[in-house]
Amino acid sequence: MSTYQLCLLLLLGLGLGAQEALPPPCDSPVYCHGELLHQVQMAKLYPDDKQFVDMPMASHPDQVLQAFRSLASAHNHSVPRPQLQAFVQKHFWPVGLEMQPWVPEDWTDSPRFLEKIADARLRSWAGQLHQLWKKLGKKMKIDVLREPERFSLIYQRRPFMVPGGRFREFYYWDSYWVLEGLLVSEMAGTAKGMLQNFLDLVWTYGHVPNGPRVYYLQRSQPPLLALMMARYVAHTNDTAFLRDNIRALAMELDFWAEKRNVSVSVGGRSYVLNRYHVPYGGPRPESYSKDAELAAAVPEGAREALWAELKAGAESGWDFSSRWLVGGPDPSSLSSIRTSKLVPVDLNAFLCQAEGLMSSFYALLGNEPEATRYRNLQARRLAAIQAVLWDEEKGAWFDYDLEHEKKNHEFYPTNLTPLWAGCFSDPALADRALKYLEDSEILTYQHGIPTSLRKTGQQWDFPNAWAPLQDLVIRGLARSPSPKTQEVAFQLAQNWIQTNFHVYSQKSAMFEKYDISSGAQPGGGGEYEVQEGFGWTNGLALMLLDRYGDQLRSAAPPAPLQPRCLAAALVLSLLLR
Repeated sequence: MSTYQLCLLLLLGLGLGAQEALPPPCDSPVYCHGELLHQVQMAKLYPDDKQFVDMPMASHPDQVLQAFRSLASAHNHSVPRPQLQAFVQKHFWPVGLEMQPWVPEDWTDSPRFLEKIADARLRSWAGQLHQLWKKLGKKMKIDVLREPERFSLIYQRRPFMVPGGRFREFYYWDSYWVLEGLLVSEMAGTAKGMLQNFLDLVWTYGHVPNGPRVYYLQRSQPPLLALMMARYVAHTNDTAFLRDNIRALAMELDFWAEKRNVSVSVGGRSYVLNRYHVPYGGPRPESYSKDAELAAAVPEGAREALWAELKAGAESGWDFSSRWLVGGPDPSSLSSIRTSKLVPVDLNAFLCQAEGLMSSFYALLGNEPEATRYRNLQARRLAAIQAVLWDEEKGAWFDYDLEHEKKNHEFYPTNLTPLWAGCFSDPALADRALKYLEDSEILTYQHGIPTSLRKTGQQWDFPNAWAPLQDLVIRGLARSPSPKTQEVAFQLAQNWIQTNFHVYSQKSAMFEKYDISSGAQPGGGGEYEVQEGFGWTNGLALMLLDRYGDQLRSAAPPAPLQPRCLAAALVLSLLLR
């Protein structure tokens, strides 16, 4: 066992970590950069670039690279496709062999939430969703720990839930909704294991990567780790676990404070907020050929900046959307992406919420100085969100464009994230948000809340609807004391559940996104085919069924008869007597 592996075992086993000793972002000459990666991905041996970088090496990387250097030299560094195919088949294992299926030990047949569901069809469906945890459970093989250099996968000692489809590993922000669903399913042990994996990653790398792959180390995803801890502790009262890991939670927020901060001047005052920003160039290894081909259309001197912006877009979780193209030279082209030039509402709301949670955590643990410090950090962020992102006339929050020094007034569900995060001071703002939705005609969509109102072919745009974005609006509105606003929150939940149920009834599957333009069907667009599974969709469905189960219905009620129809029905009933 190498010294690095021994240190990694100690870090994972003892919960120790030091920011000054953190390993660098991915430097793998196989999975992150180099001639081998370039030639294989540009040859497009597989329909999805992610397949190659997920394939374990059959031997030590030094041997693989030496064999490739010989092959490349023999072909003047332009290896024909058949020879590349043969090389990969010889020196790499098929995807997925480094993991094994895992059935959670805490899975039970009949969790209590099922009893709350009044509609028999929804109750049966909820039971099938609960069954899906047994299909999504995975465990890494010990080989990944013993010989980490042969894998792009980063070893995690505890089992976990994957989203499904091409996503053979867990993902950061997906896992929040997965964790919520696990808690509804009374699987707190599995939820704790997933949470511990994230904390181990923070102890080792100083932040939560996009996912546990070496090629994801350069970027994170929307920061929901503190919220995961809050939900787990509220469910279990496991304050000892919180105490053991509070430093890791603080380290993660330090990463965002130090690596992703930006100063914004508004009204003669300067405010510090955060943005998605990945200061590393090069194509994304899992989308290498697409990034390389996109960059070929821009001047050579602009390519590294383009690749960095694509990685920032991936860090946002919205990969990709017109949201990151607005204000660019060509808002219809992904080559105009400018993610880091925008201050996003959702990111700052998530961080505001996390700062408030950290204050509560430290107060619970008896550390009042740290509780006060985070309380002050949250107060400063609240003031900055109000000054920079809030629009009094429209009654919502909007991303701020740093280059053009103005708000982006396009509709996105994330415009209401401060309500969901509890980062607002006036209870009346929830009712203002309802009016904003009415004015934007969002409530006319009967199958879900669209991701944007622009149809670009990107997956985080119209007509796609995504589970986490439904949650941001539904639970944001549900915070209102107004019965009318709460009723709209319920109706939005009803719409989404019926969409999920309808598609499941036809396809026997849950999907990562849904097309809500004409009826309900699986979504599309973006860089890959729509994926089945699907972790966060299942998690939110279980949350909504748990919250509204006594009211939700599997089918919409019959439309009320119009006055003329009512009169005709009355006449008909008299004639039939």
